[in-house]
Amino acid sequence: MRRIDREVTDPARIDEIIRICDCCRLGMVDKDSVYIVPLNFGFKNENGKRIFYFHGAKEGKKMELVKLNPLVGFEMDTNHRISVGKNACDYSFLYSSVIGKGVVTLVEDVQEKRNALNLIMQHYSGRNNWTFHPEALEKIAVMKLEVTELSCKEHV
Repeated sequence: MRRIDREVTDPARIDEIIRICDCCRLGMVDKDSVYIVPLNFGFKNENGKRIFYFHGAKEGKKMELVKLNPLVGFEMDTNHRISVGKNACDYSFLYSSVIGKGVVTLVEDVQEKRNALNLIMQHYSGRNNWTFHPEALEKIAVMKLEVTELSCKEHV
């Protein structure tokens, strides 16, 4: 990381930043190019291992690409503000951001799917006691991203 003065290494602070982000952008390989898609997400940290969950349709470009190559990159950011200055070069952009890499798998186990969807709902609603109809669980795809590399920066 070039700006070491902005690096965040405290695991609790990194998790706090992740929790206040409202979108995770997932980058996937598309032949000789990159495909990036913004996603709603749920998150957990189990013994220092971060896992993200996403949901969507069972078919489509995102699902095709993940099946072809499960290695992905991700990015999320929050706390956006402008720091105003007298001159143009005195302006600055304030932010908190997380970027990383990982491996995506499709969740097939019904109970894990339920748990993942509850994490997603908890992220946006604050509640984690949702129930899901079996028909809905059958129709929806849930992706699990196990993080292998992560860095965090803040300019606040």
